Amino acid sequence: MTKATRRDFLAAAATMTGSGFLSAPAIAAAPVREVRMVTSWPKNMPGPGVSAARLAAEIGRLTGGRLRIRVYAAGELVPPLAVFDAVQNGTAEMAHTASLFWSGKMPAAALFTAAPYGLSPVEHQAWLENGGGQALWEELYAPFGIHPLLAGNTGPSMGGWFRKQIRSLRDFRGLKMRMPGLGGRIIRRMGATPVTLPPGEILPALQAGTIDATEFLGPFGDMALGLHKVAKTYHYPAFHEPNGAGELLVSKKLWEGLEPDLRLAVEVACRSEAARTLAEHSWRNGTALEALRTKHGVHVWPYPKDVLVTARKAANEVMAELAAHDAISRRIVESMLAARRHLSDWSDMSTRAFLQARIS
Repeated sequence: MTKATRRDFLAAAATMTGSGFLSAPAIAAAPVREVRMVTSWPKNMPGPGVSAARLAAEIGRLTGGRLRIRVYAAGELVPPLAVFDAVQNGTAEMAHTASLFWSGKMPAAALFTAAPYGLSPVEHQAWLENGGGQALWEELYAPFGIHPLLAGNTGPSMGGWFRKQIRSLRDFRGLKMRMPGLGGRIIRRMGATPVTLPPGEILPALQAGTIDATEFLGPFGDMALGLHKVAKTYHYPAFHEPNGAGELLVSKKLWEGLEPDLRLAVEVACRSEAARTLAEHSWRNGTALEALRTKHGVHVWPYPKDVLVTARKAANEVMAELAAHDAISRRIVESMLAARRHLSDWSDMSTRAFLQARIS
């Protein structure tokens, strides 16, 4: 091709490009999905409420804005204990909550928050990821069109707040105590009346005398709710809740319609939030516990031995009843108990023995 011919060709090409005949193929912008996330937590509530908003932001960041999540706090779109139904019926595509609230629908659901006398936070995650727990969780929620993911962990809870010190098992008799899930079934056997309330209703109920005692999380979350302003006796350990797993509920319709990279981004964001909240609550619980003792006049007591012995016996009965409820409940209980047996010796040697040595 001569120089003149080459010039003529380039000029013609430029003309055709401007006319659209030789234009480069257009790259379509990635579609953006608008997603509604409802929560069981008051807006910006320290701990779970902040965690939900942070998770939504992280999913948006990791997906490059292809998943844009709007967070609705408890009561803004649906009531706090209606978020499961909201994802099931399509009112929302996601929910940030805790599985213990769904015991009425699926008694075994509570085990994916915590099992009484069950698994520690690390053991719980080990069960989900390595012991078959995640597959069972997905199977349990599948009939409702929901895919569950571990999306937070507030760590071990405290035993609860009481107006008077619990000196023996007798002091549980006649108490009205906020304790949902399997823990409520245990304290009923101990003579108390369990009450289920969402977080935002706990303090008003305690102030009004609708309940006599309550549990929620650990010192950080409990102090944020202001429970120390009404009750001054704080008992431990939380036999009912040695772990505090939170969950992200995702509509299966949305989940199965996501591209693989978007599903991976959601999983990564959930893993990150679970680790972050566990570290955050461990640190802030230490700070809050000191403040409760030194600044707010809270008395911290271990539960009496007869309370713990009776609670353990009741927990065994509750777990046996749960296993007898239906086939999926039996498989979940058996799987969790098998994980506890498998992990027990190592947890005893690596954690309990070390902590005992550290203070001796």
